Amino acid sequence: MTSKSRLPGVARIGIGGPVGSGKTALVERLIPALKARGIEVAVVANDLVTREDSERIKRSGLIDPNRVLAVETGACPHTAIREDPTMNIQAVEQLVEAFPEVNVVLIESGGDNLASTFSLELVDYWMFVIDTSGGDDIPRKKGPGIVRSDILVINKTDLATYVGADIDLMVKEAAIVRNFRTVILTNCKTGTGIEELVDRLVHDVIFMD
Repeated sequence: MTSKSRLPGVARIGIGGPVGSGKTALVERLIPALKARGIEVAVVANDLVTREDSERIKRSGLIDPNRVLAVETGACPHTAIREDPTMNIQAVEQLVEAFPEVNVVLIESGGDNLASTFSLELVDYWMFVIDTSGGDDIPRKKGPGIVRSDILVINKTDLATYVGADIDLMVKEAAIVRNFRTVILTNCKTGTGIEELVDRLVHDVIFMD
């Protein structure tokens, strides 16, 4: 599912996954990695009734705080990214209007379950983030987020040994349920896997003039 954004020159990339899987940490790794390649980034961060994630990204020093907008969903996180993405669409449009040089808007969902998916009215491309600490049986559960996402990210590889998770098994079973579409391993503490992820995003969805 590769398509150019409805906003000319702007790729809208969704980032979903369960609570604690490392979505915000991944955003914090992607911002400088994309910037190093001359790709200008803005961020929309969703939370239920707070602005915790957006404030964390603003304070990170990685991005102009004005390029980060918060969406307080007030309901299940998937509502604002799938059923009625109006607030998120408006936030993206606001950022693109304020910063016309932006090439990519990262749209981070609030933490949700394995059924979380993005409306294609909102994003051009989306990734789903799970982590090894949740157990190596997660790919076998075949939630729509795991099966349908453009990229499945298996994060926190450093924790696998502590919880007895078999990473090789996770990758193998994820590949099978996803019909061998992209699965990438990451460790946001060390940055492992981030360049591979950026390579894939540049290849699939980020179209630079």
